[in-house]
Amino acid sequence: MRKGLKLSTILGILLLTVVTLSFRNTTSSNDVNSNKISSSDADNKAKSSQEVFNEYALSIYNLSGLGAAGLDYSVFVKGLTGYQNLKGLNLIPETKAILSVVDLSMPSTAKRLWVIDLSAHKILFNTLVAHGRGSGEKMAETFSNTPSSNQSSVGFYTTAEVYTGKHGRSLRLDGLDAGLNNNARERAIVVHGADYVSQDVINATGRLGRSQGCPALPMALFSDIINDIKGNTLLFINGEGVEKSEHLKGIAEDANLANIGSAKVPAVKAQI
Repeated sequence: MRKGLKLSTILGILLLTVVTLSFRNTTSSNDVNSNKISSSDADNKAKSSQEVFNEYALSIYNLSGLGAAGLDYSVFVKGLTGYQNLKGLNLIPETKAILSVVDLSMPSTAKRLWVIDLSAHKILFNTLVAHGRGSGEKMAETFSNTPSSNQSSVGFYTTAEVYTGKHGRSLRLDGLDAGLNNNARERAIVVHGADYVSQDVINATGRLGRSQGCPALPMALFSDIINDIKGNTLLFINGEGVEKSEHLKGIAEDANLANIGSAKVPAVKAQI
């Protein structure tokens, strides 16, 4: 009887030991898996704002058909970088996701203005735009923020009030880049229409006519463009020296990136 009790006791101890070891191994395995999940979560969280932005920019570029419309991706990324950073500073409204890009690294014979609706993923306008006569002839080669220079200024602008002046209906601009374009209002740099911005002028002279520094537009489109971009939207003018802009210093960690939705690429509203 005593031997039986001893045997059962020994068997009980052995069973308890096996169960204990099994529990420890399961717990250890769960800890390893938990660590793996935590590591994966950490990797996702470690994805930088710049990486998220790059995915966002490429999606907008492709969905909007900007490549087919001739806008260089690197120029678009500059414009969108400024847009996100300035939106984070509450300098442009959340309610109107319009970005206008002028690429003055292109000749004046090219349609180098794009007005983009970022939320709808579409191009509102793609058309001609003049540069300042002091900046060059067919190509804009030099830029200035100096009054009476008659040169274009690169950088970021917000659209201000609509008024009627010597060029008719016009849209004032406020430059946001110190040293690059912050004298825009003093220089009367505005969006307006001009007869010298047309394909006929290009055919006759090999280039567009030139302004006193304003981004002048075709007469047939300027008023519609003003209607779409007025109200504190962002205009980005690309050209030599624009890298000095403080708004191109990378994406802020708290940048509020819009969600990308599926969308069909619509037709461009107007091209002249």
